[in-house]
Amino acid sequence: MNADNRFWAVEFRQCLGEDQQPISGTMSATRVGGVAAIICFILIAAEAAKYDGYKLYQITTPWTRQQHDLLGQLNLKEDEAYEFVHPNKFIVNPEYLEEFKAALQQNNWSYEVKNEDVGKTLREHFEQNKAMQKLFPYSGQGRLGTNQYYSHSVINAYLESLAAAYPNRVFLRKVGYSFEGRELKSLIITNGDGRNDKNVILVDGGFHAREWISPAAAIYAIEQLVENFEQNRDLLQDYDWVILPVVNADGYEYTQAAVENRSWRKTRKPLFHQGGICYGTDPNRNFDFHWMGGGASSDPCSNTFAGPKPFSEPEAMVVRDLIHTYKDKGQMYLTLHSHGSLLLYPWGWSSDLPDTWPDLHEVATAGAEAIKAATGNVYTVGSSTNVLYVAAGASDDYAFNAGFPISFTMELPTAGASGFDPPVEMIDPLVKETWVGIRAMALKVIEKYPLV
Repeated sequence: MNADNRFWAVEFRQCLGEDQQPISGTMSATRVGGVAAIICFILIAAEAAKYDGYKLYQITTPWTRQQHDLLGQLNLKEDEAYEFVHPNKFIVNPEYLEEFKAALQQNNWSYEVKNEDVGKTLREHFEQNKAMQKLFPYSGQGRLGTNQYYSHSVINAYLESLAAAYPNRVFLRKVGYSFEGRELKSLIITNGDGRNDKNVILVDGGFHAREWISPAAAIYAIEQLVENFEQNRDLLQDYDWVILPVVNADGYEYTQAAVENRSWRKTRKPLFHQGGICYGTDPNRNFDFHWMGGGASSDPCSNTFAGPKPFSEPEAMVVRDLIHTYKDKGQMYLTLHSHGSLLLYPWGWSSDLPDTWPDLHEVATAGAEAIKAATGNVYTVGSSTNVLYVAAGASDDYAFNAGFPISFTMELPTAGASGFDPPVEMIDPLVKETWVGIRAMALKVIEKYPLV
């Protein structure tokens, strides 16, 4: 059982007594409040140290299907023994180190310890970002830098400033609200010629809360298309771009609120379960295409909980609606995630390949080759299930099935303590490298799917 999702792992403001409901029953309010305060103190202290002493292991033995299957079985343990952060990387609870190493030795797999104390590194990176936010606050005008991860409100302010500064080329759209009421905003980016018959590239970021580099990469793409328009004019001749930089705004803000929340993945909508409350759904398992299939969990406290029903999450509904709005003219759907240096195409629900997989592979390969030429980093290209793992109910499968001929999940490079937390000094090279790949894939899409 994942304790940080259970009822007792209430949010800090709840521990302090805010938003509490009247207490009824035989116990007095004073007694209940005192017990809750003690539990709260213990749990906050425990959660803050959640990853202290945890180690990050990487399997170095060449990849096989047997390895894939066994590691997947380890990841299904629900007792916080292991956390699967990449096809061949695990964060391991120190209490289970011997069991983990025994499983590797039994299969003659070699390994390396990539991080001796994940919790310590997470705290250091979190504090660095907070310091940069204080040293370099956003004024509400001009570009966002690549020296920090910005809050959701700052990102929205930047989108608003672009729409105001470039009223003939950039159009702000409020596309919905998160569960906690945050406005989800997207940009429609054009070349300003006023034509409304163009093809569309749809991009989103920030599905998973802890993947801060994803919104950062989406913001950089926006900047290149808008503020570096002359260098990227060719991408906007017959195509408009629609970009939603943060899908899971509640989860994203939760991870920025305190270091103990840094590794949160899901949304923040609570669900009563087994006498308690579990928070959040994996929005990338919440789409109504092979929903609750392989790689999705029905346990509300699991990191891959698919939700009580398809599109139970307002954030997933927003992406669904964007997909259907643009499916007739949409030629590429790209969702930015982290981590692993992967370009993944359908299917995620099955190891089968769609009939048009050569087209998907061709476009993804264009991105991978451009990145390798620019930085030397090697992206792996292939279908989600065959390269990474089965993940039914995901947005890329849904978009492809809805009519986008090209649909990808781009997993940005591994960095930081867990792979999901690149330090602030890595933002700049990572987002620039990502743009190289996005631009190359867009050019290939424009070549393959000209405006008719």
